[in-house]
Amino acid sequence: MIIDIIEIEAIHSFSRLESLKEFYGIIGLLVPIFILVLGITLGVLVIVWLEREISAGIQQRIGPEYAGPLGILQALADGTKLLFKENILPSRGDTRLFSIGPSIAVISILLSYSIIPFSYRFILADLSIGVFLWIAISSLAPVGLLMSGYGSNNKYSFLGGLRAAAQSISYEIPLTLCVLSISLLSNSLSTVDIVETQSKYGFWGWNLWRQPIGFIIFLISSLAECERLPFDLPEAEEELVAGYQTEYSGIKFGLFYVASYLNLLISSLFVTVLYLGGWNLSIPNLFGPELFDINQRGKVFGTIIGIFITLAKTYLFLFISIATRWTLPRLRMDQLLNLGWKFLLPISLGNLLLTTSFQLLSL
Repeated sequence: MIIDIIEIEAIHSFSRLESLKEFYGIIGLLVPIFILVLGITLGVLVIVWLEREISAGIQQRIGPEYAGPLGILQALADGTKLLFKENILPSRGDTRLFSIGPSIAVISILLSYSIIPFSYRFILADLSIGVFLWIAISSLAPVGLLMSGYGSNNKYSFLGGLRAAAQSISYEIPLTLCVLSISLLSNSLSTVDIVETQSKYGFWGWNLWRQPIGFIIFLISSLAECERLPFDLPEAEEELVAGYQTEYSGIKFGLFYVASYLNLLISSLFVTVLYLGGWNLSIPNLFGPELFDINQRGKVFGTIIGIFITLAKTYLFLFISIATRWTLPRLRMDQLLNLGWKFLLPISLGNLLLTTSFQLLSL
């Protein structure tokens, strides 16, 4: 009888230990996701503030200055205002599609952040098909916009959704061909492998110098995928009121702006990873081997330095995107489609064939 009691206590203690292991495993899985989402949220707030400040400087205005120091809390104030506004549903629209559309647009973009290497060994999921997973997931965002336009029962919204789908298809193909060229140069689809391949020669090892044509095409295609000026045809206010978001209000209206800035940030991060060397300091070993390898030691300081370098390169590209929005006029729809199908697609295909030929000759 005593032996049975001891066995039962041992079984109970073992089950408690297993449940604790499962609990800690769930916590260990959720904490990195929470940190990533928090960092993304802060990054979006900074982008909104930067866009308002840069646009104010280009147009010789003051910009936000009252909400917090230098107006840094203006985006937070706008988000709080939208959160408490009334959500209005169109009476004759499809309420399910109308409600699901903004969520699909945001979630599909958020999932893409899981394969971004912010620093050495600082990535949520290092997958062997990383860059193609990003292309596959990001292709779902226009589906959400099309659902939103169709569910609104509004001709302007529906035209905006159709434009978003047509624009995404037109520029997704050249962007994919550019990514495929980078994958051929790196012999891998993993984002970590692509960055490490560029680290051999520092600044001169960037794919920017080996793929200058692909870089320009990727730059244009990513701006079109983000629906930024001069490619914001799906929500052209002079033609379509507000496009697919005409009937939206409150937090659902805010989700479209969050999705736009999330898409802009992920595109900038992929430009950094694919063409600008990622987290590397980009200083050749000849000039300072200790400084060059500081972010590959796996230490906390090296990880922080790597994150800082990645974000510095990313926000440099963001500055170019924001300045482009407030500099160039909007294209017509036929000009946008002609640029994608008649120019970018043949050039990107030729770039891929040249890259393949050089890789075969170098074997």
